[in-house]
Amino acid sequence: MSEEVGFTSMAGPKAAGEAPEIGIGMLGYAFMGKAHTNAFKKLPYMMYPPVAIPKLVGICGRSEEGVKEAAKRYGYENAYTDWRAMLGNDAVQVFDNGGPNDAHAEPCIAAAAAGKHVFCEKPLARTAEEAKGMLDAVVKAGVKHMVAFNYRFVPAIVQARKFIESGALGKIYHWRAVYLQEWGMDPKMPTSWRFQKAIAGSGALGDLGAHIIDLARFLVGEPKKVMGMTQNWIGARPAGDGSGKMVPSDVDDGFVALVEFEGGALGTLEASRFCQGRKNFNSFEINGEKGSIHFNLERLNELEVFWAGDEPKEARGFHNVLISEGYHPYWGNWWPHGHMIGWEHSFVHEFHHFFSAIVKNGDVAPYGATFEDGYRNAVICDAIVESAAKGKAVDINY
Repeated sequence: MSEEVGFTSMAGPKAAGEAPEIGIGMLGYAFMGKAHTNAFKKLPYMMYPPVAIPKLVGICGRSEEGVKEAAKRYGYENAYTDWRAMLGNDAVQVFDNGGPNDAHAEPCIAAAAAGKHVFCEKPLARTAEEAKGMLDAVVKAGVKHMVAFNYRFVPAIVQARKFIESGALGKIYHWRAVYLQEWGMDPKMPTSWRFQKAIAGSGALGDLGAHIIDLARFLVGEPKKVMGMTQNWIGARPAGDGSGKMVPSDVDDGFVALVEFEGGALGTLEASRFCQGRKNFNSFEINGEKGSIHFNLERLNELEVFWAGDEPKEARGFHNVLISEGYHPYWGNWWPHGHMIGWEHSFVHEFHHFFSAIVKNGDVAPYGATFEDGYRNAVICDAIVESAAKGKAVDINY
């Protein structure tokens, strides 16, 4: 199996006790805090033999009561309400930033300056300019850095990239991707940071679109030009503090974009939080000269594939491939074929890859998303916003 994607064999004499500990300091304890901690706990005994043992040194959040409860629940040694104090703990070797978007830049830059390796949730920053400052900081510090584009570590998506790398699809002509959810549709829903531009930077674009932009770059290549449209359908939401006041909701609720890739492929991107019935519908299709691939995150252990000329024309069409065999990416660490894994396992693979880069002084790229990838993603997001405002196509310039 390929070391470059962090594949691991179950075989080998190395005992778990020989793996070094890596001290984790986490900012944020809600949705992503839970997902990341779950991965830290599973990693040592599932990605066996482990490349490293995560040590839960500290967790940080704004609410003293909330962060203490999180530390107790998840098993962190220390609870902090000041990320600076957490970074001052020498036992913290990896800073894991799962905070809101406006809390990405300053803590990550400080962590890098303190010599900590940095892992940051997506989108890397609210703007490309902010992301560039973060990229410059980790490069200057010489630390390992990674953005949490965890869908790069879904086995079926890794397998799709392997097909493309092998030339099995030939020249790529089309990329079309959607990421659709429904949770933002209720106008009575109290506001959150995700609806506030000053904190989030953007709405569906950065929250969902960033993922499919990253997958487009991961699987097809660099976009050279985009033309986008954005829409805000609910301009104000309840403050949620019992006052009855309405506060601005000033982010995009949905967007669409056309993309031209450097290799000549054409693409579409669409993301929305206003799609009734769609829970977490992240789906893409790639069409090449020799075949096509379709993926749906809600059926993440499957690929729909079509290979031109691989069967009698009377039976030719898309067919379903169950990605669960021992020879598929990462499956040597999990269960017998047909015994499915889920969304949370992508984080196990992701952190295994990151820790491998740290312990072995290897590269996070190209399979992991570095801060360079996060910066380029932000440039594309900004270009879509610019295109929507100007009503014309915008070139991508990094």
